[in-house]
Amino acid sequence: MLSGFKNIAKIPELQKRILFTFFLLAVYRIGAHVPTPGIDTQALAAFFEQAKGSLLGLFDMFAGGALSQLAVFALGIMPYISASIILQLLTVAVPYLEKLSKEGAAGRRKITQYTRYGTVLLSIIQGFGIAVGLENMAGPSGLSVVITPGWSFRIMTVITLTAGTAFIMWLGEQITERGIGNGISLIIFAGIVCRGPAAVVNTFRLLSTGEMGIFFVVLLFVMMVVVVAVIVFVESGQRRIPVQYAKRVVGRKMYGGQTTHLPLKVNTAGVIPPIFASSIIMFPATIANFVPHPWMQAVSGFLMPGRLVYEMLYVAFIIFFCYFYTAVTFNPVDVADNMKKYGGYVPGIRPGKKTAEYIDRILTRLTFCGALYVSAVCVLPSVLISKFDVPFYFGGTALLIVVGVALDTAGQIETHLLTRQYDGFMKKGRIGRRR
Repeated sequence: MLSGFKNIAKIPELQKRILFTFFLLAVYRIGAHVPTPGIDTQALAAFFEQAKGSLLGLFDMFAGGALSQLAVFALGIMPYISASIILQLLTVAVPYLEKLSKEGAAGRRKITQYTRYGTVLLSIIQGFGIAVGLENMAGPSGLSVVITPGWSFRIMTVITLTAGTAFIMWLGEQITERGIGNGISLIIFAGIVCRGPAAVVNTFRLLSTGEMGIFFVVLLFVMMVVVVAVIVFVESGQRRIPVQYAKRVVGRKMYGGQTTHLPLKVNTAGVIPPIFASSIIMFPATIANFVPHPWMQAVSGFLMPGRLVYEMLYVAFIIFFCYFYTAVTFNPVDVADNMKKYGGYVPGIRPGKKTAEYIDRILTRLTFCGALYVSAVCVLPSVLISKFDVPFYFGGTALLIVVGVALDTAGQIETHLLTRQYDGFMKKGRIGRRR
């Protein structure tokens, strides 16, 4: 692995891409600490301390702590992700968008343009909602979060937050085009990882004060390594369906005749199901922060992380969205038709409808296993915090994103190295899907 890192310095283009990526991520982290004008930051921080475990806390995690400070990047990249998911769902329902998705690069550029418009629209709506909500917020001491409420504050906040999200979207696209890895994913990755050092320092503080024992810290570290290893193993796992292509004679040349495979991931839906599930379940707890009604407080109490009702609903929603999102993004009928069009078939299975049913049956079983795996990883932090009072999360949506993005980025770097005939990170084995 050390030789792989040494080989990076031998490729100037790859070195420039990595440095460019680090530079833009540093710009993103700087913007996450520039506060929006007109906010009492101390009162806002005290309010967010009370809102832990709600939807606001989830969004603040993806924004890298920018929402709790109401920085210019407070909305983070979540509006872009929401717009992308909405466009993906509409692609199945709207024939025009489905036609665009099949037109190659030109169609993808058009869908990307619609995604940008949707991002700006969602940012304006969310920015206005945050501005109005902030005017009604107050810290524990009774101090108002907004210094001078009114339409001037609302318009300024909407413009600032929308411009911040648009700038983050531009940063992500620049990283994807001129850097290394997926820019949007790396921005989320940076926002989550930046909290790691503070969590480590807090752990050592608890250890030095005697609130945590050395044996418990060692056990915690071992469990973290095991959880990361399980995530890496499952995320890299595939079910390969053998595909045979018949020989075709075109002119004087013969094409086809080779044997390949159709790879199906164990976790096809990725991190979308836990994000959707968390958002839906945490919504009542978030509303309760703004509507202090006794009935709302009771409902939000049952739906707090660590409670039995919350965990059961969380697992149920994760399983549902795993199947739902897999059905939206992967169509066995289209795959079977494309295989039949180019002379491909699964040995022992008839082309066409029978092949689609065979793929769908395997995908259904894989999705069930993947849903159980995602549920176990996402429920683990809540159990540890509620039962053992662990001072920070490991596992859950955050760790799924961190490990997935790290594997994808390392795989792209290794591809650059292997393309230029250098050894990758590992001489034996593989990173990602390299064989």
